[in-house]
Amino acid sequence: LMESDFPSELGAAYRSMENSGNPWGLSQSERADWVGDLEGIEVLDGGDPFEAEYLYWVGCAGSFDDKNKKVSRAMATLMQRAGVSFSILGPAEMCTGDPARRSGNEYIFQMLAMQNVETLDGMGVKKIITQCPHCFNTLANEYPQIGGHYEVVHHSQFLEWLIADGKLDMSDARLDERVVYHDSCYLGRHNDVYSAPRNVIGSLAGIDLVEANRQGTKGMCCGAGGGRMFMEEHIGKNINVERSQELLATGATRIATACPFCFIMIDDGVKGEGVDESDVKVGDIALHLLEALDAGSE
Repeated sequence: LMESDFPSELGAAYRSMENSGNPWGLSQSERADWVGDLEGIEVLDGGDPFEAEYLYWVGCAGSFDDKNKKVSRAMATLMQRAGVSFSILGPAEMCTGDPARRSGNEYIFQMLAMQNVETLDGMGVKKIITQCPHCFNTLANEYPQIGGHYEVVHHSQFLEWLIADGKLDMSDARLDERVVYHDSCYLGRHNDVYSAPRNVIGSLAGIDLVEANRQGTKGMCCGAGGGRMFMEEHIGKNINVERSQELLATGATRIATACPFCFIMIDDGVKGEGVDESDVKVGDIALHLLEALDAGSE
């Protein structure tokens, strides 16, 4: 850190976070484009007063990555059906700075974090829902270090609560599939959230929920943590390949994730094994849940 000796591969991500507010280097003006034709989603400017109950913190992957935009739309749809009062920041939302801090660039982390805290506090935000465990961990556990104190919940916990409280009608929700859940490191190991995503999937009729050999507290990383989402692996077998093979070995027809990085890495790993989506479908828990609800209402 003192010598600014960072992996050269991260140079582009650092520059993008510093100049564009996200590691993909895409325009902040496109941050709410995932909303598309969904109606009733309020996109706030950073200076607007916050009147909804929850801020839905979409995150960089949920805003810019094509796979994860579908998760954002699914989560927004589920919250609307449950009557949740929420708004999003759109272009006023910046990267939390997680990839920078994890890989040792404290300067960029502090820069982004202070901007976000200033925006959130200026608007009066108190409650935040995130679908990214990295955003969840940073907002809940690290922003208090610089004065940002919020009630932060991960979408797996929030969906679990919506189901338990009867906010989502699960009476006809059904998915006749064998499903294996892949534990996210920053949800499980770092924040001890293991049961919520499993309970969400387990609430569906017809589900056969199975476990990989390495799961729970002994789960295996997808290979994207610690800033490695933006780096290549050059030594040995790729971590996401190893993990995808483990998940496929369960005989599951669906693999459930609760992290945008895990979704990307495992989906790529499964496809790399030559397995078609029609045989094994990888997706966030929100996607599986919404599909089951829609199938039950037909």
